[in-house]
Amino acid sequence: MQDQQHAQRQIQSEPRKSLLGQVIFSSRWLQLPIYLGLIVVQGVYAWKFLAQLWELLEGLNHLTETDIMLAVLGLIDVVMIANLLVMVTVGGYETFVSRLRIDSHPDQPEWLDHVNASVLKVKLSMAIISISSIHLLQTFINASRIDEHTIKWQLFLHLAFLLSAAAIAYTDKLLAGATAHHQRD
Repeated sequence: MQDQQHAQRQIQSEPRKSLLGQVIFSSRWLQLPIYLGLIVVQGVYAWKFLAQLWELLEGLNHLTETDIMLAVLGLIDVVMIANLLVMVTVGGYETFVSRLRIDSHPDQPEWLDHVNASVLKVKLSMAIISISSIHLLQTFINASRIDEHTIKWQLFLHLAFLLSAAAIAYTDKLLAGATAHHQRD
């Protein structure tokens, strides 16, 4: 009799656990508007790229080599930020919301096959370092027009990005080693 009552209590509590679990699991869809917003931001950066390219082409006869180099670095910066947005949008959606189910698509990015939160963190930190490098290169090319204090802060921030990325990569390496060791045991 006690076993039967225990079994009934378990059956009655299952739907509540299941409902709570479903609500929590479904809450991941609250991120959908965020990822859709990032797609809109990609459109903004595409517009910005085209506007900067048009300005470069219009002023080509009057620009110095340094001005052209700075304009090209500005275009590269926009491209790298757009790439960062794609990584966050595609990788984040795939990791945290739902599968994209594009396995047979010929244009599927190679990195998407093995994307997880750890891989995404490392890729994002490398993208941020690349963007910071472009800004730093623009600063050094234009150093005569920039305050020394500003240059020092940009260099300091770039070094902070490098240290952060190294710490993330090292932590991920430690976690991967611990997981592999745990799986062997």
